[in-house]
Amino acid sequence: MERTVANTSPASVAQIWDWLDKVPDPEIPVISLVDLGVIRDVAYDGDTLVVSVTPTYSGCPATGIINMDIETALRDHGVSKLELRRKLAPAWTTDWLSDKGRAAMQEFGIAPPQPTGGPKKCPNCGSQHVEKLSQFGSTPCKAQWRCTACLEPFDYFKCI
Repeated sequence: MERTVANTSPASVAQIWDWLDKVPDPEIPVISLVDLGVIRDVAYDGDTLVVSVTPTYSGCPATGIINMDIETALRDHGVSKLELRRKLAPAWTTDWLSDKGRAAMQEFGIAPPQPTGGPKKCPNCGSQHVEKLSQFGSTPCKAQWRCTACLEPFDYFKCI
């Protein structure tokens, strides 16, 4: 069954950003795509809403799902004319993560990116006694670490 939604008056750009802030990252569901920093721009081109998306890296396997989730969320709010643009330059960087997103990662048990050499503390117990187990974690943008105090393994979101 096809659903048609009439766009009687377009939502404001601020409202669109608010809706997108509720769309979770498929790999880290406690952080929104806005807090992850992959949604780069929201604007109208005539009566078409244009959302620019920069993947965390050009080969990110979640890109298709991210685009589908953005489209679904916006269409559920009545956006009928939508264009998603993949924006590869400038390349995404962990500097684009919001403070709210970093805090959510930490609380979820993922060490947020640090500018030098890896996590400074365990996201589970707070100990500074951590060691790298593998440069590769559960996704290509994470590494596997372990706390030598509580012995819990954890993901570290790599700096890019």
